Amino acid sequence: MGNLKIGIAYNLKQSLELTGEAPEDIAEELDCEETIDAIENALQSGGYGVVRLGGGSDFIDRLRDESPDLVFNIAEGFGSRSREAHIPSILEFLGLPYTGSDPLVLALTLEKALTKRVVASLGVKTPAFRVVRSLKEKVYDFPLPAILKPLYEGSSMGIRLHSKVMSYDELNSLAESLILHYNEPVLVEEFLPGPELTVGLIGNGKDRRIIGIMEIVPRKIAQEDFIYSLEVKRAWREEVEYRVNPDYIISSCGDELRSSVLKIAEVIDIRDFARFDFRLDKNGVPNFLEINPLPGLNPNYSDLPIMAYAVGIQYNDMILEIVESARKRYGSKGCHYLQQGS
Repeated sequence: MGNLKIGIAYNLKQSLELTGEAPEDIAEELDCEETIDAIENALQSGGYGVVRLGGGSDFIDRLRDESPDLVFNIAEGFGSRSREAHIPSILEFLGLPYTGSDPLVLALTLEKALTKRVVASLGVKTPAFRVVRSLKEKVYDFPLPAILKPLYEGSSMGIRLHSKVMSYDELNSLAESLILHYNEPVLVEEFLPGPELTVGLIGNGKDRRIIGIMEIVPRKIAQEDFIYSLEVKRAWREEVEYRVNPDYIISSCGDELRSSVLKIAEVIDIRDFARFDFRLDKNGVPNFLEINPLPGLNPNYSDLPIMAYAVGIQYNDMILEIVESARKRYGSKGCHYLQQGS
């Protein structure tokens, strides 16, 4: 593999300058030094040279100074619903290869309602949903209970223990609060009582493979009341148990989950790695929730590494497989074709 230089694109939590008006979970999607250290060590174990590019406003200058052969992209970006597409758009403009999905996919999948419409068009079931876009809009005709989420956030930002609503008064009050707090529309989604599941995927085309189906099992409350909220994720050791490829899930709906994920990945063109979230309805039928094409890669607590460990894949091997998937995509074009500006 050797002699190629890989740059890591990322945004750190501590790089975000917060104001008193910002939501307290505004940096939740961003990474920590521990994750970047682990990715760097994994890449070096494969013989690659590594440079840290970050993802801030001087990213382009660092990119031109370092001239990497390929960029390992986990940058979440800032400031808009297309923020995850910012770094890949720069890389494509400059003609530089990178890991992961392209700007179109990253922009689409961050917008939960648009993603659901595309996935539903493939015949994959998703819970009933609607979008509340303004403070004037009130909802009185939606199936209850419902769960409310900011329309284009991840990492359970804006999803709290009180996000499940049982009345229209609760629904409209919470929608108003979320719009004001996050300054974006709100997804209102039918709340399903079944297990919460996430499915990990690595590879492209005929080489795509599902590395695991993981159930998130609540330790302290009944499954039908469980919300995979910010509070739960922050205290996951106490709040949940992670079960990878549990027998009853695999036997009852494993084939359906695998088929749905591979169909979605093929049509939307998910590249290299991703996670797909589902929840079972009262009849045990998987319902699609969302896609994370930039899943967390912390070696100690992120879902994709947890699934990898459970099936015998070591962290370094997983990172190197993601890189190899990207290199194979670029094929004969090679991994370095940075265009020089005029």
